[in-house]
Amino acid sequence: MSVKVVSFVAKSGTGKTTLLEKVIAELKERGYKVGAIKHDAHNFDIDHPGKDSYRLAAAGADTTLITSPEKLALIKVHPAAPPVEELLATYFSDVDIVVTEGFKKSALPKIEIHRRERSSTLLCRGEENDPTLIAVASDEPLELELPVLDLNDPVEIVDFVERYFLSGIQAG
Repeated sequence: MSVKVVSFVAKSGTGKTTLLEKVIAELKERGYKVGAIKHDAHNFDIDHPGKDSYRLAAAGADTTLITSPEKLALIKVHPAAPPVEELLATYFSDVDIVVTEGFKKSALPKIEIHRRERSSTLLCRGEENDPTLIAVASDEPLELELPVLDLNDPVEIVDFVERYFLSGIQAG
């Protein structure tokens, strides 16, 4: 996999999306083409009853593509969630970096988001020691064997991500 990708993981309610909005904006400010993937463990629907595309899918289309001059959306029925590596290879060859929200069980390099008021434990350290964890973004100091970044400083987080990928140690 040649695309650079980092997954942001955390317990629900920790602020993953809020942080990723800031990280994406900072990456864009630095001139990167950015992709994003949100992992949803629940069933979701981006189309709505009454819309033409919904009607086509409801009629039995296995793949529905909605397109306009500015964007497109693909709705594809599948029996199981495709592996994140397949999604990256299929849809993200035209970007410099992909940030994902979730995929905590993947082999992607991860930054765990830790908020003191949400939990006293980490997902990727403790009971399980995830070797793909590359840093923790926290709102409190932590004693860890890897970098602890300021959760409230997206510039510091993007600086770390740039250094990580420039160092040549990234997975993939």
